[in-house]
Amino acid sequence: MRSIINEKNLNNKKILLRLDLNVPLERGKITDTTRIDKILPTLNFLIKENAKIIILSHVGRPKGKIVKELSLEPICKELQNKLGKKVKLITENIKEIKSKNFLNNYNDEILILENIRFYSEEEQNDNKFAELLSSLGDIYVNEAFSCSHRAHASINEIPKFLPSFSGLQLDLEVNALNKIISDITRPITCIIGGSKISTKINVIKNLITKFDNIIIVGGMANNFIEYFGNSVGKSIKERNCDKIVKEIISLSKKEKCKIIYPEDVVISKDLNGSPQKKECSKILSDEMILDIGPKTIKKITKIIDNSKTILWNGPAGYFENPNFAYGSIQIAKKIIENNKANKIFSVVGGGDTVSLLNNLNALNKFNFVSTAGGAFLEYLEGKNLPGITALN
Repeated sequence: MRSIINEKNLNNKKILLRLDLNVPLERGKITDTTRIDKILPTLNFLIKENAKIIILSHVGRPKGKIVKELSLEPICKELQNKLGKKVKLITENIKEIKSKNFLNNYNDEILILENIRFYSEEEQNDNKFAELLSSLGDIYVNEAFSCSHRAHASINEIPKFLPSFSGLQLDLEVNALNKIISDITRPITCIIGGSKISTKINVIKNLITKFDNIIIVGGMANNFIEYFGNSVGKSIKERNCDKIVKEIISLSKKEKCKIIYPEDVVISKDLNGSPQKKECSKILSDEMILDIGPKTIKKITKIIDNSKTILWNGPAGYFENPNFAYGSIQIAKKIIENNKANKIFSVVGGGDTVSLLNNLNALNKFNFVSTAGGAFLEYLEGKNLPGITALN
């Protein structure tokens, strides 16, 4: 994989830059600019190199139809404000743009082609559509790691027609994840949560063979608590998962990876109720687990202190209610403390975990924070991502 940072001559070159600008929108307003902020270094680098930039991106799932609410117009304005440079949204039908010479009409402006998913050929991974897109540029740059698990035309096919490079952010993402799954500094610990264990079983199984500790928190921990003979009341849990839990326990013993799950919890009768600390063996049928308890927090922070590398994916509880955010906050604080002292390398991923860190203004206090979602998890599973394979 070649990085654009190492390319010597970008002056006046037309760069087709695939970004993931799929930011949350409410009534045409951006509610979270994290994904935009992360790609600014690449844009500023290309501007400095006097390259001509044509951005390809998407918002939402219009399924090959023009959906006015999913226009890139608000993103175009946000980029213009952040870069201090004119950014022009091209609304013409891409199929009617006949050559890269159309750029000559726009001098120093950065161009964004309207939502690439307005064209059904994008998600169909259409080769001819990719060839048409590639005719608009001299060089292709993938700066959308979070889309790289998709075999779509602008991700997977364009590299067949143009010299292709990775962007600065994609390089950071891949390098950070490689420190988690291949270039490991031990001891290495994963803290993993989420509501469904079945969606992360392949991640857990792949990591068991590489990690020293896997700490199960969040909704999926309830399956472990129940598996070991405790009631979880009316807590969120996935049904028919005993076989999966047994498989994880068995593999962990074989690979000498410790599986840690909560030994005490914070419960309530409902999501807005008062918090109460309880041993896992004493949960009543009308109670729900909403956070980890003090003994579990102490155990997890001790493991963090004894680790050199940490992967965190999924909060420890229902952090949206401050009554049940304490466990997640203590995990964050302990990782930040060790990061500050250069005792640990930390990678964080997953939408809820990123939201939690946003709330704490702590995104920049970890070595790497991924907003990649599905691509992040598939890379951790050990899968080949079409966008990365295409660059290679």
